[in-house]
Amino acid sequence: MRELTNAHLVAMARLGDEGAWREIVQRHLPLIWSVARAARLREADAADVCQCTWLALAEHLHRIREPARLSGWLVTTARHEASRVRKIRGRELPVDLWGPPEPALPGPEEGVLADDRAVRLWRAFAGLTDQCRDILRMVAHAPELSYQEVARVLGMPVGSLGSTRSRCLAVLRRRMDAEVRV
Repeated sequence: MRELTNAHLVAMARLGDEGAWREIVQRHLPLIWSVARAARLREADAADVCQCTWLALAEHLHRIREPARLSGWLVTTARHEASRVRKIRGRELPVDLWGPPEPALPGPEEGVLADDRAVRLWRAFAGLTDQCRDILRMVAHAPELSYQEVARVLGMPVGSLGSTRSRCLAVLRRRMDAEVRV
């Protein structure tokens, strides 16, 4: 089938030859996919464009006047479909119906409170011992490290790392609470 022209494949597909259909798809799928992706569509939207293009071909196969120019017809159809999808997606607001609801955008009050909380946190953190700051930094910024690796880097016994970390967090919480009361 590889040696057949597009015109021959279209003629055979019009007669219901499944092999001809498979060859048309195999021959033109990369082209249609590249048109859809060139339209800067997400992968799922590009896949929809491809499907709609194949559906259009199935619906209009008997009306194609120049079967030898099938590639051009498919490219034009894919471009039109990609343009239609882009227009629709521009007006849509994607919503995940199965996931948790999107949080509302924070207002100015939440921003001020978050900034205040961050200032208090860093002030309390600065008041910790060097050892506590080092432990909390390592745990926060390198969570993939095991306790053995963190203990080795900090030069501590592995058995004392967990309890020392807990004490450091407790001191940090007390300092944060003290800041709120003042």
